[in-house]
Amino acid sequence: RPMRPGCGNWCWRSLPEHRGGAAAPACGTNRRLAWLAGLAVAVQLFALYLPGSPNQPLELPFLPGADKVVHALLFAVPVYLVGGLTGRIGLVAVGFALHAVFSEVIQGRVIPYRDADSWDVAADLVGIGLGVVLLLLRKRSGR
Repeated sequence: RPMRPGCGNWCWRSLPEHRGGAAAPACGTNRRLAWLAGLAVAVQLFALYLPGSPNQPLELPFLPGADKVVHALLFAVPVYLVGGLTGRIGLVAVGFALHAVFSEVIQGRVIPYRDADSWDVAADLVGIGLGVVLLLLRKRSGR
């Protein structure tokens, strides 16, 4: 793939949908987006696979349902950033959807003091949908 000087291994502008396009971000922006996407995925993995505690549940007793909002955000942010970075929105969404199911199975079977919860998967899928909608809106607006 063609690359601009100083852009590392690849550049957003080298993607087929951005070749010659004036709306593609500069490579420095691309690097920042890659770092943010990596950080978002790392935070997601840490939060999803963190062992529980027998004495302290992961729920916030003063804010019931907050864990579902956290689940939605743990998926919306990485989907938005990775989808924006790669331009492969559908593939990214499917990959994160599979990860949503897989992570709950692992939580229920392997991670101490964690349970599988189908409502968590539902919240994850809502977050994925939110990330996809935001990406499509951004793409539609030409940014």
